[in-house]
Amino acid sequence: MMTIDKFNFAGKKAIVRVDFNVPLDENGKITDDTRIRGALPTLKKILADGGALIIMSHMGKPKGKVNAKYSLSQVVDAVSEKLGVKVQFAPDCAKASDAAAALKPGEVLLLENLRFYGEEEGKPVGIDKEDPAYDAAKKEMKAKQKDFAKTLASYADCYVNDAFGTAHRKHASTAVIADYFDADNKMLGYLMEKEVNAIDNVLKNAKHPFTAIIGGSKVSSKLAVIKNLLDKVDNLIIGGGMGFTFIKAQGGKIGDSLHEDDLMPEALNVIAAAKEKGVNLSLSVATVAGDKFANDANRQTVDIYNIPDGWEGMDASDESLANWKEIIMQSKTILWNGPVGVFEFENFAHGTGEIAKYVAEATQKNGAYSLVGGGDSVAAVNKFGLADKVSYVSTGGGAMLEAIEGKTLPGVAAIKGE
Repeated sequence: MMTIDKFNFAGKKAIVRVDFNVPLDENGKITDDTRIRGALPTLKKILADGGALIIMSHMGKPKGKVNAKYSLSQVVDAVSEKLGVKVQFAPDCAKASDAAAALKPGEVLLLENLRFYGEEEGKPVGIDKEDPAYDAAKKEMKAKQKDFAKTLASYADCYVNDAFGTAHRKHASTAVIADYFDADNKMLGYLMEKEVNAIDNVLKNAKHPFTAIIGGSKVSSKLAVIKNLLDKVDNLIIGGGMGFTFIKAQGGKIGDSLHEDDLMPEALNVIAAAKEKGVNLSLSVATVAGDKFANDANRQTVDIYNIPDGWEGMDASDESLANWKEIIMQSKTILWNGPVGVFEFENFAHGTGEIAKYVAEATQKNGAYSLVGGGDSVAAVNKFGLADKVSYVSTGGGAMLEAIEGKTLPGVAAIKGE
């Protein structure tokens, strides 16, 4: 497989898939440019080599229709500033052949939002899945998707995918386009390489003891992840709202706590499988409960199996955190995805903040390898200034989860030829 370090972009036009799906305020101003900054090493390498740069991305969910709210014209100035090069803009990503052909070495062209075309995602636009004509429309759209990808590929001599956040989608710009470049002219960008290597470090090359901390609100969203990890980890910490499904499944009284009754049999299966495989499954022993789902709720710490009616578990207790700290500090590999409390409420964010500190401490003091991913987990390490104290912070929540589930990521497989 070709790597970006080995490739010389001198005199070449490179089309690069990035993730510039950045948050904007009501005036179209960027409120967090993390994703743009993340792509800079790849983009600057191409320009430094003497290549011409064509950048493509999606923004939001315009569902195959032009929508000014999601126009990438809003990020042109920011990208120009970060690159130190005036960025040209193509107002139609599928009709940019002249602009691409005119590019000279060192010049940059940003294409308009790929998702203004339904062909990008390969989904029929304006037709319901229940419609009898949907299957035929989907087949037709898949053919159009190939044509769309071929058009994008025609702009350049080589292709670089640096958008890990969309690597789990088989879209025209993330996977299909790779078919139109030979193995020596397609590669992963620096950010993608880091993400893939980080996941390999925990799933294929983990040092033991290996601990996974899985939090969040629902078992249903993480069940496949948990099942796959049971064959790899020594310790599995389950926190957050999903933990209450496990507690209720074992006969606990959970008051008004979030849970999924239909997932209780699966929770019991996970508990049995962990025991069979020798995995230490650690749940909360007590919780900080609130009398309503709000930041200003009254609080009390109660036994996890005896939460009073009218109260709901909202954060991990000090006793639970002490148990988890002991496990984390003994670990050599740590994977953390998901909060252990209602992190969006300041009064119930303590537990998630403490987990962030433990993971950082295990990394810095004990030499553990730590991978953090998922919105609230990433927010926690950033909030406490710990992002540079863990081994790697993943930028792609959905892509990271699917990789941890053991799924093949189309955006990676298309480059590797898998």
